[in-house]
Amino acid sequence: HDRQQNAGVREPLLEVQGLVKRFGGFTAVSEVSFSLAEGEILGLIGPNGSGKSTTFNLIAGLHAPSGGSVRLHGEEIGGLAPATICHRGIARTFQIPRPFRKLSLLENVAIAAFYGQDQKVSRQKAYADAADALGLVQLPGGADARVDGLGAAGLKKLELARALATQPKVLLADESLGGLDHAEMEQAADMLAMIRREKGITIIWVEHIMGVLMRVVDRCIVLDHGEVIAQGKPAEVAHDPKVIEVYLGTDAAEVQQTVADRTP
Repeated sequence: HDRQQNAGVREPLLEVQGLVKRFGGFTAVSEVSFSLAEGEILGLIGPNGSGKSTTFNLIAGLHAPSGGSVRLHGEEIGGLAPATICHRGIARTFQIPRPFRKLSLLENVAIAAFYGQDQKVSRQKAYADAADALGLVQLPGGADARVDGLGAAGLKKLELARALATQPKVLLADESLGGLDHAEMEQAADMLAMIRREKGITIIWVEHIMGVLMRVVDRCIVLDHGEVIAQGKPAEVAHDPKVIEVYLGTDAAEVQQTVADRTP
């Protein structure tokens, strides 16, 4: 009976326990804990200044924790260098893309493949993996495809391709909707869902724009002033009185309708 009960329980791929980050006398993240199961899309949301980006940066290695732990497959990674964490299988996008503008799209992504994978990669494989990643995000992979001329949506896709080329187990998607119009937002959300479906990549999505995110994620963690104030399935979080008070406000009805319209 116990074996049957445990058969449906997935061991956490990533586990965050009691995470704390202080900058001088300011506590940006306070006792944040959550787990991420393999194959999930987890939304990390909250108002500006809530600690989303800092939590993200602690997982990715940009900052070392002041306290608590970050474990990938049960092994502590908190405080490791960003390159080491990338090699362990966690890749991230950046809110503001900064591509190499003198290089082609293919060269931009090949660099990520060459240096970001947890193995020695030949030039041939780096370019092959780069072409695959560009195809996945629907960007051209030809030698003449340049960065100049890409709009906001194209730059976000290039940023995503660079992360995917490192062959990650976990993708940290940072504000993937910023600067996009509504149609582009919907396309970006669908693309993240497709990446999970096609590649089996587990995703944490940090986002300020909640409505589109709630259509895609399996679970949400809501932060406010560095603390977790709610977590659960989108429908539960969208109706949580504290989340409505500190974050959703007059947008609550619209977000709740978005969740209600989700395809089962």
